[in-house]
Amino acid sequence: MGQHARPAVTPLAIAVLALLDERPMHPYEAFQLLIARREDILVKVRPGSLYHTVARLADQGLVCAEGVDRDGNRPERTTYRITESGRATLRSRVAEILRSPAREYPVFPLALAEAHNLPAREVLELLRERVDRLGEDLADVEMMSQWAGLHAVPRRYWIALPYLHATIAAEIAWVNNLISELDSGEMEWNEFDPATGVRIDEHQHTWSVAEDSDLPPVPRRWTETSASPP
Repeated sequence: MGQHARPAVTPLAIAVLALLDERPMHPYEAFQLLIARREDILVKVRPGSLYHTVARLADQGLVCAEGVDRDGNRPERTTYRITESGRATLRSRVAEILRSPAREYPVFPLALAEAHNLPAREVLELLRERVDRLGEDLADVEMMSQWAGLHAVPRRYWIALPYLHATIAAEIAWVNNLISELDSGEMEWNEFDPATGVRIDEHQHTWSVAEDSDLPPVPRRWTETSASPP
């Protein structure tokens, strides 16, 4: 109980701390760098949220104002630098994320679990559209990887790109397999009235906790509440 609570560090805060660990800069420059480096594929970046994040980090003592400058007639800009506490927090949080997989609850698996509420034909159309968009994402990642290689950017700075490539490619392959299974009729699906959209199945399967008492237990770490931010 004598230990101080660890400051909450969001994904955007990690990105900001990492930039300030390179050198001091003002928030708008940090925003420009994140966009230029395409880190917006890793974390949601908006100017307003970035300024708010820097202010919160300053309140927590993880960064501090170093000076104010003015470029021509533009408003004054405050330059921030990372503190020793901020550097320690950055390293600790990155290490924690690398070590421990987290339940992040992406929305796509939820949509898959509830896809039976839609007609098969609509699901097929939606999944094919998803594959097309994933293909565009894959092409973007490939282009960024090629650029980094051609410009001799040290690989340690872009190792997230091969990871993203592998995960996107794996999702495309999995969704394509699902499309084939559903399109061929191999997978049973609910029937819907084409005129009203109402499900017309005679027998709708339901799950009952009492009846399915032999279901496998939920892993304890999935139910534990972590003190770390998502």
